[in-house]
Amino acid sequence: MIKRYLFILRKAAYSGTYAQEMLDIILTTAAFDQSVSILLLDDSIFQLKKHQYPEKHGMKDIATIFSALEIYDVKDIYTENESLKERGLSADDLCLPVQIIARTDTPELLQQFEVIYSG
Repeated sequence: MIKRYLFILRKAAYSGTYAQEMLDIILTTAAFDQSVSILLLDDSIFQLKKHQYPEKHGMKDIATIFSALEIYDVKDIYTENESLKERGLSADDLCLPVQIIARTDTPELLQQFEVIYSG
């Protein structure tokens, strides 16, 4: 039975192993033919910011891992407009297309999923 999963991310890309571990969980869930979506809130939107060069600091490029999501049929990535604006970003600053919603619409979005994993 296919369930709709929503993974909510809140931390910046290079704050320890958080982002890598969350992406591993997301890809594993998607590999078992589940419907997977992602909601990037707060500083987690930086995980999709273009022109980051973490390899200069000995870290993996999280944006590269995000680009693999399409292979696993993870296409619905959401963020709140406020999360972007509060950080001086726009959709053009991101390496993948996202669906931008208003913060007031987030509770309605959450109701569309059977399983919500907030990391």
